[in-house]
Amino acid sequence: MTANHTALPRTGLPGLIENWRSDLSSGFLVFLIALPLCLGIAMASAFPPMSGIITAVIGGVVVSRFSGSYVTINGPAAGLIVVILSAVQALGQGDVTAGYHYTLAAIVVASVFQILMGLFKAGKLNAYFPASVVHGMLAAIGIIIMAKQIHVMLGAKPEAKEILETIAEIPHSFAELNPDIAIIGFTGLAILIVFSLIKNRYLRMIPAPLIVVAVGMTLERYFDLDHEHVYLFLHDNPILPHHEYTIGPKFLVTIPENVMASFFFPDFGKITTPEFWGAVISICLVGSLESLLSATAVDKLDPYKRYSDLNRDLTAVGVGNLLASAIGGLPMIAEIVRSSANVNNGARTGWANFFHGSFLALFVLFFPRLIHEIPLASLAALLVYTGFRLASPKEFAKTMDIGREQLVIFIITIIGVLATDLLVGVFIGIAAKLLLHLASGVRLGNLLKISYTMAEPEPGTIHIQVKGSAIFSNFIGLKSALAEVPQGKSIVFDLSDAYLIDHTVMDFIQHFQHDYIAGGGSCEIHGLENLKPYSQHPLAVRRNRNAQA
Repeated sequence: MTANHTALPRTGLPGLIENWRSDLSSGFLVFLIALPLCLGIAMASAFPPMSGIITAVIGGVVVSRFSGSYVTINGPAAGLIVVILSAVQALGQGDVTAGYHYTLAAIVVASVFQILMGLFKAGKLNAYFPASVVHGMLAAIGIIIMAKQIHVMLGAKPEAKEILETIAEIPHSFAELNPDIAIIGFTGLAILIVFSLIKNRYLRMIPAPLIVVAVGMTLERYFDLDHEHVYLFLHDNPILPHHEYTIGPKFLVTIPENVMASFFFPDFGKITTPEFWGAVISICLVGSLESLLSATAVDKLDPYKRYSDLNRDLTAVGVGNLLASAIGGLPMIAEIVRSSANVNNGARTGWANFFHGSFLALFVLFFPRLIHEIPLASLAALLVYTGFRLASPKEFAKTMDIGREQLVIFIITIIGVLATDLLVGVFIGIAAKLLLHLASGVRLGNLLKISYTMAEPEPGTIHIQVKGSAIFSNFIGLKSALAEVPQGKSIVFDLSDAYLIDHTVMDFIQHFQHDYIAGGGSCEIHGLENLKPYSQHPLAVRRNRNAQA
């Protein structure tokens, strides 16, 4: 899709008048995708199903009106399932209901920190984490989601509490699966796989999650999940063994008949405990990081090439999280899957996000009974597929293309997250990255401090010379200096005396060059021929074997 960059869609009320048809249409299609995902994410997080809807409604109706983005969709995301579920388990200590209320309080506090981060210009937080560590964290989240939801999809309930034990119990759940429930789950998974292979752009406009839910509800009627009963599977086959299985409403989504009964409130009773503050840090860090990464990714999809104000966006998400958690909702982020669908469906402004939230609110008000007819196995299939996309072999291959050392960090982060928890696993990945740099010859004093000079040898030309090593942990100073450079200048990066440029910095320099040129300036990179890349990838780590570390 191409767009006339000189005729950008207007925003605010003029934008609504100008673009309501395209935004309304896209908002409705995104609502169809969001409904089952919001329910599934909430239940996988040990929150009531309606908590996901509450968050998406606030994200659409409220946050869209003052966020710093244009076509992103705000709502609950699969990437936060692990963080929220861990908080519920740690704070509740076996009592899921108590853990839910304590976690709401943790989200409230984390939201305040998010608002402050946005106000104090921390919108580039994602740039300070190594890309391989961030991708490893997301892949580990995908593995955890799959490991937990496969059991739901099979109609089995594992005894394990820790993630590695949950993974080990998957074969047992397959052996003890509930056939009717597994048929619903695997049918949903098959639909998602088939839809991912379809190339026809008109067929791809049909929301696959909606088809999964519709087919699941049809099978639910056929198997009569509304009424608890016992059935025999393969009872007519004299050769194969058969068993008795129980199915009933417990395999369906449960929501209150009265919408007002869906609102719950935070309990700050554990605010003085280490577990509470651990949850706050995890929710704030992971939620902010994911939201910023998603918003940046969606900007690249925007046909009008608009760029989000990430600081404003982070503040808006923080306000949305504060409102949602105050009445029982999950935390929200700028969600990549729904945002991509929003762009593909022709959205032009933030009003599409507003309409998506409005349709969700109307559906819950007028058709709550339909939600109760959705099988949990269908929602689990959606989450298993989402988890697989986060941790697919393609993600490993893409990381390997950048360099073998990136794959090592990627895998170390995954193992660290699975063996410990999300935050510890991320810091294990960062520590491994720093050790790898030291092993590559980076000086200890260069880990946190970059050596560079910035001069203006002639009016309008800025010359930046990097010496030593420029890596993820030390280039904050250079980033801050570049943020102050006005548009329209001629910038020259001189890397001929650099010793090592890591993948994160290479990625930043390339994006800075692209954005600065798009803004009307000039940006050149000199000296790359002196640095030998670790792989054929254009953003691979580069090292100058002749320069000093």
